[in-house]
Amino acid sequence: MHTWSATALNTAPDSENRIHSDELAQQYGFEGGLVPGVTISAYLVHPLIEHWGMNWLDRGYANCRITSPLYDNERFDVKTDIVDAAKAHTTLVRGNGVVSANAEVALPDQLPPAPLLRKDKLAEPDYTAPPASRAIWEQLKAEGCRSFSFPWTDDNPLIYLSNEDDLPKLLQPKEGGYANLSFLLGCSNWILAGNAFMNPWVHLQTISQNYRAVSLNSELIAQMEINDIYEKKGHEFIDVLVGLFDQQDEACVMTINLTAIYKLRGS
Repeated sequence: MHTWSATALNTAPDSENRIHSDELAQQYGFEGGLVPGVTISAYLVHPLIEHWGMNWLDRGYANCRITSPLYDNERFDVKTDIVDAAKAHTTLVRGNGVVSANAEVALPDQLPPAPLLRKDKLAEPDYTAPPASRAIWEQLKAEGCRSFSFPWTDDNPLIYLSNEDDLPKLLQPKEGGYANLSFLLGCSNWILAGNAFMNPWVHLQTISQNYRAVSLNSELIAQMEINDIYEKKGHEFIDVLVGLFDQQDEACVMTINLTAIYKLRGS
């Protein structure tokens, strides 16, 4: 069992999703603004990128589940159990001993067939998404979702630790410069919110498959399709499949199955 320790960083305190702000999160009974689920997922995979390097960036798999909140500036441990040469389990434990998240991380022998870019309608820069509702999701499921473009550049790279020198060298902007999981999974959050406005909402789980590493100064096209819309214990859930594609050659670089609560109970 290997343990990596770090300090959590809320990478989205000014997000339109105000669950990451102290004020609104506390109204829902949380201690403060939530560290984004995509950032927690990056913490879960961090030790395996150190362990597997480019192999994971090119073909890695991760099933990351968020089970309880993590807060800004909170110390945490990620405990890694290497099952074999191509499989590991990780668990993120907060300083108070509460498990915040866990993941199954792997290097598949064979990758599933990569999806093709469908050429969905690209959202205009000034596009305003309608408020999320079951009716809107059903409409998007039937008619199709808008696609969005997201740049990975060194102008303002999204990093998941306060000191970028603490990232694996492959992910440091001044070293390898490859896109990290917080950004890549973030694309699934952004296209979801870009198609239907949600506030507040909570990221719960992603199942992601890499097809190749994303180099610095790449432009990605995200496309999305809706798998399911359902209610459970008063919360309203959305389940979507997102594909990320390199704009230059249209090759798929990652698929992401995202599950989220788009409407919290009582909101």
